Amino acid sequence: MTENQYYYESVGRRKNATARVRLYPAGETPEIVINGKAMSDYFPRLMDQLSLTEPLRLTETENQFNVSVLVKGGGITGQAGAVRLGIARALTEADETLRAPLKKGGFMTRDPRAKERKKPGLKRARKAPQYTKR
Repeated sequence: MTENQYYYESVGRRKNATARVRLYPAGETPEIVINGKAMSDYFPRLMDQLSLTEPLRLTETENQFNVSVLVKGGGITGQAGAVRLGIARALTEADETLRAPLKKGGFMTRDPRAKERKKPGLKRARKAPQYTKR
């Protein structure tokens, strides 16, 4: 951190969700705040909570940073994935030596999967109308 920089910032994306993540030096009790709410309030599902805190647990930096997130778009799981990528990217900004374990764990790769577009003549992206012989 340079002398006039107070936090590390990065962006994570997944599907249609975008998360702007800021890592601040932790006080006595480190906390994760998402859109002004506590993590457990914003992501009620335990799997989403575990997913987004995984980069912090892997690098053993859970108690070193307060995490502040602004997340928009997508659904709940997509937003959790975006926050996870944002946290991993911010951690590498904070300490470049954390990049290797995060990359090995698969946290530095953006998940490219997204909803496929609907095609003309079909009901959905691939579902065709029912075939009738007569």
